[in-house]
Amino acid sequence: MTFRIYLVEDDENLNSVLTTYLQREGWQVFPFLTGEAARQAISDPPHLWILDIMLPDIDGYHLIKEIKAFSPHVPIIFISARDADIDRVVGLEMGSDDYLPKPFLPRELVIRTRKLLERVYMPPGKQTGNPVLTIPPYYIDEASRTVKLGEEIVELTSKEFALLLFFAKNQGQALSREQILDHIWGADYFGTERVVDDLVRRLRKKMPELRIETIYGYGYRMVRS
Repeated sequence: MTFRIYLVEDDENLNSVLTTYLQREGWQVFPFLTGEAARQAISDPPHLWILDIMLPDIDGYHLIKEIKAFSPHVPIIFISARDADIDRVVGLEMGSDDYLPKPFLPRELVIRTRKLLERVYMPPGKQTGNPVLTIPPYYIDEASRTVKLGEEIVELTSKEFALLLFFAKNQGQALSREQILDHIWGADYFGTERVVDDLVRRLRKKMPELRIETIYGYGYRMVRS
C-alpha cells in the first residue's frame, strides 16, 4: 500500500530535503511549513505525522493535542532542536511514538519512519503471506479473521467481521442495504433491512475510527483511507 505522511517543518530547506528523501521510498509526502497549515489537515488524517516541536505560529505540543484528539492512534514522530531529554519525555507522554533530535541525517529519519510504519501497519500475517488489509489505524488479517489496533485485538462477531471485510474490499463504493443484507445474511433471508443498520451501528461502536458514511434512503459507504 502507499503510505501518506504529513511532514511539519518550518525550515524550508530542511523541509524540502526531508520530503525528497521520504518520497524516494514511494510514500506520499505532504509538507507543511506552519502549524496552522498542518492544523487544517487534521480532519483528513495521514498514516503518520512527522512533527517539528518548534514552529513559528503553533507550538508542536499544542498541535499534537489536536491531532490526538481527532485521531488517537495515528503514529507521530517528533523532531526538535531543543533540549533532547525534556522534549523526548514530554513528547512520549503526549503520545508521540518516536523522537529524533536535530541535527540528524535524513536517512535516519527514513529508517525510523519505515520501522514505525511496519510496526503499526504491517502485522506478522503480512510476513507469512496471509491476506492482510489495512484501514488506518486498523489492520485486518483475513486468514485468521482477526482485527488489531496496534497490539490490541478488536473483538468482533462473525457478522461484524464479514461486514468489515465487505466494506474494506469495496472502499469508496456505495453499498445498498439490500446488497449488504444479501452478502451477510444470504439471498434467502426474509427479515427486515433494519438488521443492517444495527450491524453497522455495532461496528462503528467497536471501531470508531472507521470512516463509514450513511447514504440516507440507500445504504452506506466506507470512505477510502
